[in-house]
Amino acid sequence: MSNDTDVKQDKKAKYDRIRPVKWENYTLHLLDQRILPKEYKFIKYQRCKDVADAITNMVVRGAPAIGITAAYAIVISAKNHYMIRPSDWKEAIQDDLRYLAASRPTAVNLFWAIDKMKAIIDSIEGDPVSVLLAAADQILADDIAANKAMGDFGADLIAENAGILTHCNAGALATGGYGTALGVIRSAFIQGKVAQVYADETRPWMQGARLTAWELLHDEIPVILQSDSVAAHLMQQGKIDWVIVGSDRIAANGDVANKIGTYALAVLAKYHNVKFMVVAPTSTIDMSIVRGSEIPIEQRPSSEVTSVADSPVAPKGVSAINPAFDVTPASLIDAIVTEKGVVPTPTSEKIADLMAS
Repeated sequence: MSNDTDVKQDKKAKYDRIRPVKWENYTLHLLDQRILPKEYKFIKYQRCKDVADAITNMVVRGAPAIGITAAYAIVISAKNHYMIRPSDWKEAIQDDLRYLAASRPTAVNLFWAIDKMKAIIDSIEGDPVSVLLAAADQILADDIAANKAMGDFGADLIAENAGILTHCNAGALATGGYGTALGVIRSAFIQGKVAQVYADETRPWMQGARLTAWELLHDEIPVILQSDSVAAHLMQQGKIDWVIVGSDRIAANGDVANKIGTYALAVLAKYHNVKFMVVAPTSTIDMSIVRGSEIPIEQRPSSEVTSVADSPVAPKGVSAINPAFDVTPASLIDAIVTEKGVVPTPTSEKIADLMAS
């Protein structure tokens, strides 16, 4: 049994080489995802507010990666404030925590990580840095382990020779490593089940084109890029067996907030009898939100729609709507995959049982 496990881990290692968040020499390093695939560049951060701005400005994105980044930002804040005001650093850090919490409103992992670190702060006496750094390192390690567990759980649901469509980027770049939706795809590919992956370009930030296509090519997993509007055509032709996506927040009833366009894919999948899978850690499940309509949806600048790479593509003066996310009802979802296991056809009762387990 242990030999089989070792073989699986060796195979996974080949597909687990991307790390968007790194901590070295008391400095946070974030892979700048705005400039991929043209440039592979890390930016260094030593101030919490600069990290919060990096989250807002999409240097780092993806709910799990945002949570991990927030944890390290709090380490930076504690270190800086403790050096200046060792007697009342806990009070001094509060402005940084509020600024960090305002960086992006939809990704619940941000608030989960902040709350987790705040609970540790309350218990600390003396120099906080080593304790908080250990907690942030553990959040990162736990995320990678969870992604690999989810990868196996999700892959078990997939039959051989599968055509898989994914939306946005829920890969290593959106997490600590390995990925959620792409973690399932990676594990299924290792098992020889994936015939073809189709990646939506995902406007207006083109995460599918810039990030998912780059990740899958990096790991030599067969990927075809498409404009978002091609999905219905592919389903009509019978080329898609599963739509697999990540999530930024899941309500207590199983409704899912994910990158804008996910809801449309779920409706299309239901009509074409295509299975629909959401992959996310339990830290993404917000039991304080009863249903998806209560999830705050981030509205981003209209310029992201009217321009591409800062070059205008729309007539001057036209207005644009730019919600970053939409909500997919639980009734359209075949399975939510977490590190604790699979929730088939999710309901409030099933989600509650999962979280209590």
